[in-house]
Amino acid sequence: MAPRRARPDEAAALRDLVRASYAAWVPAIGREPAPMNDDFAARIAADQAWVVDRDGALLGALVIEDTPTGLLVDNVAVSPAAQGTGLGRALMDFAEAEAARRGHRRVWLYTHEKMVRNIALYERLGFAETHRAEQSGFARVFMAKDLTPAPLNPPSPRSP
Repeated sequence: MAPRRARPDEAAALRDLVRASYAAWVPAIGREPAPMNDDFAARIAADQAWVVDRDGALLGALVIEDTPTGLLVDNVAVSPAAQGTGLGRALMDFAEAEAARRGHRRVWLYTHEKMVRNIALYERLGFAETHRAEQSGFARVFMAKDLTPAPLNPPSPRSP
């Protein structure tokens, strides 16, 4: 299932999907994660929201922003019913492809430091931690992935 741009009439469904996706993190963080309170109508109007649906139900969402330092993956959300199916990884793959299509050399994101499963997933996807900082009252881990291909090294000369 390929992501598509979210439509204006899907703002409420997008909000509900994100709230359901992040609800399990509220006890660990001690408050609602920031994406639960985003303005999805504004995200849709700014062409930053992408969704995956099946039979009219939203299963996944991606919010991305062009920034001077690369494509920011501001939010990845998968409905609890679709978690564990690879949809989150597919959304991240889409974000990387979209970054390359837009001419970015880097994809970056941040997550709460207590979202250790997410941090581990991002590391498996090739992201590396760049720094940690408090932002808007949240202890965040910032991560980035370089999209430029590694240069090919010529074979080293053999020693006699």
